[in-house]
This record gives sequence, C-alpha cells and structure tokens, in this order.
Amino acid sequence: MSDYEIIDYARWPRRELFEFFSHVSNPFYSVTFKLDVTRVYEYAKAKGLSFYYALTWLVTKAINSVEAFRYAVIDGKVVLLPERLPSFTDMKDGSEQFHIVTMPAGDDIGAFCLEAKRRSMAQTEFIVASGEGPNLLYISCLPWVELTSLTNERDFDPDDAIPRIAWGKYRDIDGRKELGLSLELNHRFADGYHIGKFNEALCALISRRLPRSDSL
Repeated sequence: MSDYEIIDYARWPRRELFEFFSHVSNPFYSVTFKLDVTRVYEYAKAKGLSFYYALTWLVTKAINSVEAFRYAVIDGKVVLLPERLPSFTDMKDGSEQFHIVTMPAGDDIGAFCLEAKRRSMAQTEFIVASGEGPNLLYISCLPWVELTSLTNERDFDPDDAIPRIAWGKYRDIDGRKELGLSLELNHRFADGYHIGKFNEALCALISRRLPRSDSL
C-alpha cells in the first residue's frame, strides 16, 4: 500500500512518548468501558439489519476520526494512514467456527450492513490473505457473555499499531441496552486521551447518524 503520509519524525509531537514506550517490554494495554447501544439496536431492528454489522460500521468511523489510531509503522517509518478498514469475525448459521471478513466501511451504514452479510455468506475461507495489511482494524464480538475485560492473541511485534475492538452481550437496564466494549492499543501510538476521543466520537455518531426510535 502507498496511500499514506510519512510522518516528519523529527518534528512529530508524539516522538518523546513513542520512544519512551518503545523501551517497554510490553507496550500493549486494553480498556473496557460501558456503551449505551439502545439506538443502534432500535435502528438495526427497524431496518432489518444486523446489530453487529451496524456497530462495526459505527466503531470503524469513530476510530478513523481520531488521528492517533491511524498511525502505523511501514518500512521502518511512522506513517499516517488515510483510514483503517474493518476486519471482523463472523459466523454462519449453524457453524461453531468463525471466519474473518475484511472490507471497506464506505459512507452508508445500511449499504455496509448488506454488503457485509453478502460477503460473509459467500466467503469460503477462514481469512482472505490478500486483504491483510497494516491498515486494518480488528473487530470481534462475544454475544454469549457480558464483557468486562479482554485480551487478544498476537505475535509480539512492537510495531503492531492495529487497534483491537470487541464487545459482549448487551443487557437491558431500565429500558436501555448497554454493553461492555474493549479497546486494545499500542501505547507507543495512543493514550487514554485518545480512547476518550474515540468514545466521544462513537457516542456522537450514534446520536447524530441514527434516528430516535419514535422517528423510525
């Protein structure tokens, strides 16, 4: 891939933090927080769409709105990616084995949900290797349990800047639907501040892009 901006490392404001966490033996950390997904659930149900695909689209858009999550290391240089593509786990009905679907998010949540379903149903491999790269966003879901924390498998690579996002089973609380959402990051590229910006962006997207239930 060549569509990225090479960071001027000498003038990069994050250089000192990047170098500090480069000396840490394990720079990866994760945070799990609660998210109100009532409007996502109501929108998906009213439109006949997958709640999982809808939240995948929203999470991808929110991640891409925060610059820190689009940093990567390519050929030994820190770069800024134009966007990250969702690479998400999925399961066919009746199967106990998951597979991984990778595709662009696009600008329309409904179109994304329909295309995600089509691609997932048509895919016969566990993963399409040609779609793998440093510009991905890994997304998964554990709809069988409430999520309070999560870690991910990985080959240890200090240059691995791919965010990992997962969420669990939602539960009803006083008429609202809430779930735990986990975000795992490389501290060389992003801090708690950026997680806060992601949460703000995600909540704003849910509020702004999805209509209230009484207007569906």
